[in-house]
Amino acid sequence: MLNENPLGEIQKIENDIYRLQRRLEALRKENPPLEVKNYIFKNLNGEVTLRDLFDGKDRLLAIHNMGQGCRSCTLWADGYNAFLPALEEQFTVVLFSKDAPEVQRRFANDRGWRFNMVSHGGGLYIREQSVVPGRNNMPGLVYYERRGERIFKKNSSVVGPGDTFCPMWSLLSLAGIGMDEWTPQYRYWSRPERLDDGGMNLSL
Repeated sequence: MLNENPLGEIQKIENDIYRLQRRLEALRKENPPLEVKNYIFKNLNGEVTLRDLFDGKDRLLAIHNMGQGCRSCTLWADGYNAFLPALEEQFTVVLFSKDAPEVQRRFANDRGWRFNMVSHGGGLYIREQSVVPGRNNMPGLVYYERRGERIFKKNSSVVGPGDTFCPMWSLLSLAGIGMDEWTPQYRYWSRPERLDDGGMNLSL
């Protein structure tokens, strides 16, 4: 039998989600920090340590990105990039991926990303700090704190379709479009059959 008041159930679920989000905030605040190593990464200037990445601040948001080969990771990073000025008021923000620094920079330039980016190269850092233990290239977010020379991991979360870190899924759900009905793309522009400029030297 169909629900006689679907709007009422929708509002109830939305209220439940809101309350759970507030509870999750409280639990994350109470979560005890775990000290971590001062890992070494590569960027366009050479080697850089995790401590260096704090850049004078005490809080660091690490974006674990799977690299240019993942469309979903690209969508998430597009969203974080839009919020970067607001995020940087609270944290130092760094995007980590396995891609080489030169590859990272070309891809970032193509998408207009303004992140500080470093390569972990699939090494020790991502093996030990993965948001899913045993999965070395999982997308996620990690929040670190610096206390003097010591570094602590406070919270982390895996990211993926339907999560709260990308608003696209909530927006699609308003139209009843489910997680299995839409896939992010690198480009959303379709080449027209006829180009008024003649179409010479078109790279896309």
